[in-house]
Amino acid sequence: MEKFINNLHQINLLELFIKYSETGLFAGLTTFQPENMTQRENPVIIMYTDGAARGNPGPGGYGVVLLSGPHRKELSQGFKITTNNRMELMAAVVGLEALKVGPCNVTIYTDSKYVADSVEKKWVFNWVKIRFKGKKNSDLWKRFLDVYERHTVKFVWVKGHASIPENERCDQLAVAASFMPNLPEDTGYQPDN
Repeated sequence: MEKFINNLHQINLLELFIKYSETGLFAGLTTFQPENMTQRENPVIIMYTDGAARGNPGPGGYGVVLLSGPHRKELSQGFKITTNNRMELMAAVVGLEALKVGPCNVTIYTDSKYVADSVEKKWVFNWVKIRFKGKKNSDLWKRFLDVYERHTVKFVWVKGHASIPENERCDQLAVAASFMPNLPEDTGYQPDN
């Protein structure tokens, strides 16, 4: 065994597996996958998000465009009564929740200063320390943080309605979703008293 340990640095892992698999050293190892031995880069995801509310509060919706290489996915949903800030945040949450692999390197383009600044300026992490006392949308922020921690996420603020095609598409999705019939309740929305 001592000779084995001294010679480890001279044998690469694949050779090691082949050499010692018949001796029982790797007995029970049935899921060997050589491709896992090389370090792969995390998938790169570009996400555009937008939220809308008619009346604020009022009927609202969110829109998301996810891009990765040749792949594209659009997501949207409307709610009976909600706020613009909730829909802006909901878009980021749902977009991150839609990522089925991870960790990913995600850049989120949003026209919401509320969402972008809360994360990039690290306000939301201070809100966690005070258990979101006095903060709105804590239900969504908690959902956000749950999926945020699985990935490397960067927010980029973009000016709304500035002819950025994917941001404009998100706006169209959000507004259209707010006009859908039979909208569900936004169960986390709590009107100000």
